Amino acid sequence: MFTGIVEELGEIVRSTETGDDSALVAIRGPLVTSDARHGDSIAVNGVCLTVVDVDGGVFTADVMGETLRRTALGALRPGDPVNLERAAALNSRLGGHLVQGHVDGVGEVVGREPAARWETVRFRLPAGLSRYVVEKGSITVDGVSLTVAEVGDDWFSVGLIPTTLKLTVLGTKRVGDPVNLEVDVLAKYVERLMGGAR
Repeated sequence: MFTGIVEELGEIVRSTETGDDSALVAIRGPLVTSDARHGDSIAVNGVCLTVVDVDGGVFTADVMGETLRRTALGALRPGDPVNLERAAALNSRLGGHLVQGHVDGVGEVVGREPAARWETVRFRLPAGLSRYVVEKGSITVDGVSLTVAEVGDDWFSVGLIPTTLKLTVLGTKRVGDPVNLEVDVLAKYVERLMGGAR
């Protein structure tokens, strides 16, 4: 479980296909590896990955083909920046919202509107996810907990403050770039309890 508060901008070091529809991905992140051990969870652009090994500020993780196909991780190349967050500790503050690290779909940046102190960014929503997104509700974009400003049938927008623009990959995402989306898990549970189809 995560909170969607990015701890560090890391970097993809390498991605090696393992030959069985998966890859071994190495990611540089001195802060998140400072206390990381084999088996720990680290969110990479919002995708929960399990640490296989740690060596000098770089950790490796096995990534299944299913994950590469259903998230934007497969589009990353060596040198690309990534948002990193260690799993939440029960004795820490919940600064964002409850984030599982289970991506619901891949969206796309469709517009950016700079202002004096912040920026409004609009994202395309994959079919079927809009019912879980509400104005002033929470959504996770590339691992960042954000508040929805506006929502339409196939899009939503958020306001990004200077800190978010500077300290996460969202500051450099361009129109057309893919992003990992995780909707609020509470909305999915409510739908299930009410008998709605997913």
